[in-house]
Amino acid sequence: MSILHRDASPEIDVAELERLMASGEVRLLDVREPWEFQRVRVPGAVNIPLGQLVSQTPNLLRDKPYAVICQSGQRSLSATEYLLGCGFEGTVSVKGGTGQWTITGRPVERS
Repeated sequence: MSILHRDASPEIDVAELERLMASGEVRLLDVREPWEFQRVRVPGAVNIPLGQLVSQTPNLLRDKPYAVICQSGQRSLSATEYLLGCGFEGTVSVKGGTGQWTITGRPVERS
């Protein structure tokens, strides 16, 4: 896994996310607000807004590492640091977020 480091949180780019998702190596956690998630999202993402992450952490599966995504990569960095601190080994933030995923022409879902 090619991981970039910014601050203490590991990051991957959208190409690496696409590869990891295709191989089934990660779960994708979208920490944007529900209205953002409904508007456009990466296929396969599960939505838990950043403000609800602490209360929802006990419900997260621990069978695979998480790739955390938001719109641009800022909220996902916070969520990644939190999850790593909770023992979710291998958790990474997606640099550029859903915005970068969309700009690069990758498939999206819309409600």
